[in-house]
Amino acid sequence: MSRKVAIVTDSTGAFPASMIEELKLSIVPLNIHWDGTNYVDFVDITPAEFYKKLASSKTLPTTSQPSAAAFADVFEKLLSQDYDILTLPLSSRLSGTYYSAMMAAAQFPTGRIEILDTLFASVPLSAIVIKAARAALKGATLLECSNIAKDVASRTKVYFAVETLEYLHKGGRINTAAAFLGTALNLKPILELKDGVIIPVERVRTSRKAHQRLLELAEQTVGPHGKIEFLGLVSADAREAVEELREEAHKRFQIEEELVTDLSAVLGCHVGNGTIGLSFLA
Repeated sequence: MSRKVAIVTDSTGAFPASMIEELKLSIVPLNIHWDGTNYVDFVDITPAEFYKKLASSKTLPTTSQPSAAAFADVFEKLLSQDYDILTLPLSSRLSGTYYSAMMAAAQFPTGRIEILDTLFASVPLSAIVIKAARAALKGATLLECSNIAKDVASRTKVYFAVETLEYLHKGGRINTAAAFLGTALNLKPILELKDGVIIPVERVRTSRKAHQRLLELAEQTVGPHGKIEFLGLVSADAREAVEELREEAHKRFQIEEELVTDLSAVLGCHVGNGTIGLSFLA
């Protein structure tokens, strides 16, 4: 008889509390450092509180990965309950969270804990976690859950529009920013998270056009009135815009399932207020 599987992930997936409970997820949060205070993502600060503070702040927050000890505590507890563990952290090319999890796993017997580099963050990471967690609840083995996660990751795309490249540039999260910045600071950049890194796609004149462009980019992959197995929409203090986008997406595509959520404060540190992301599983 195979063991039950527990899914461990980090706070960038921004799961509603009801979903964490329903899917029995274990969340290891990242940290935000701001004006001499350390905030644990979703524990000490909510996205709403964070974006309100960011809008008027003269200083930029920084972030750090969870410690290996934070993962080890979660692993120890789950192993003692006789679970195998699939850990799905955000992209190793954006954060050291994956390496913290690897260091923690090295302290336990081999074969019981798998750490998969998802190469995603935020709502595409949510989709991977949700699909794997559902399989786990139905009794799938560690290998089966891992294969499902890999399959979902391979079929997922994500585009996002930011109001400014300032945060990504200062945080060192986008290395092609200089060329992309040019003189056109008033244009709205559209970016893609691909192979675990953020790459520029194009620039458009207004936020509204940028948001529409996200739908057009999705349409290029799935086709007009194409089927989307899982739609993820995320916003950094831009609820109205994201709701408009959701309604428009339902006119354009056949959507089987969706998740609309707030961008976690940790990711908000790197993209700033007004960011909107659209992720889809084709």
